[in-house]
Amino acid sequence: MVIDNSFYMRLAIDAAWRYQGLTYPNPAVGCTVVGEHGEILAVEAHTRAGLPHAEVNALQQAYYKLTNDSYILALEKSVDIHTHLLANHNNIFQNCSLYTTLEPCSHYGKTPSCATLISELGIKRVYIGSSDTNAIAKNGTMRLQMSGTEVYSELLEEECNALLYPFKRTLEENFIFFKWAQRLSGTSDAGIISSEYSRRSVHAMRDVCDLLVVGGETVRQDRPTLDARLVGGEAPDVLILSHESDFDRDIPLFHVKGRQVFIEKDLQKLSEYKNIMIEGGASMYAYTHDIVDYYLCYLAPTFGGSRGINFQDDSFEILNQRKEDKDIIMWMKRI
Repeated sequence: MVIDNSFYMRLAIDAAWRYQGLTYPNPAVGCTVVGEHGEILAVEAHTRAGLPHAEVNALQQAYYKLTNDSYILALEKSVDIHTHLLANHNNIFQNCSLYTTLEPCSHYGKTPSCATLISELGIKRVYIGSSDTNAIAKNGTMRLQMSGTEVYSELLEEECNALLYPFKRTLEENFIFFKWAQRLSGTSDAGIISSEYSRRSVHAMRDVCDLLVVGGETVRQDRPTLDARLVGGEAPDVLILSHESDFDRDIPLFHVKGRQVFIEKDLQKLSEYKNIMIEGGASMYAYTHDIVDYYLCYLAPTFGGSRGINFQDDSFEILNQRKEDKDIIMWMKRI
């Protein structure tokens, strides 16, 4: 039987992209567990900082599929899942393969070491996309190899590195992404555009980003709140880009508890933050053209409105796209 290792890794990559922007300060990571005959036992991802890592989520689901032990599905804490797996695995993983977009962590932080768990479960082969350069968590490969696990690195490395890039940027300086919603006609004005799922997704990203950047005219015209109420989350600080500071202080965004609001003429404030989301239209796109790392577009299957973003001669590489509810969601970088 011919095993297509790239196919299994791509499943892990796609799973991880669903949570890009939601796992800060952790990276978005995906994992696939495959049985001895090439059957897919699990495809999972890390969903939020503090919750189980992708490998743990995948091994939890794979264990249930192999044993039908539903008790493990009730476990939410990573340490509890580790403990149950180690006590009850009975070597069922010894002929399995694991595909992970990022080198398994080697340290015990908020969650136990994934590399240690994988090695103690006796998984035969591990395929890794990106190496972990984080000084705290790296060297998982070494730990696996010392336990006798066959480790194959750099599988779809370029695609896995693109997935990991936002995390690496936050370690080095900051990660800046530009988010907008548009219709099939290219317009991005005149009221709500995207689906409820997409709006909840944006609120979940606001919950974990440090700073939200928005234009002064958007604030004056839309009178937004710019919080994370749809997911019950915390609102980020807001930077309003404007040459004028005369805003109606009854606008809701000024009254969100625990938030700082800055009104600035430039982007110098960005150097004080790590995970930064920019929301806006044509003017904001042009103004931030040279500082944005990734672009996130919510494309709605509707028409209407009259104005959109002028992309001029820009070209984009689509890093990942998927359909959720009614919308197409695309992560891109400018090329």
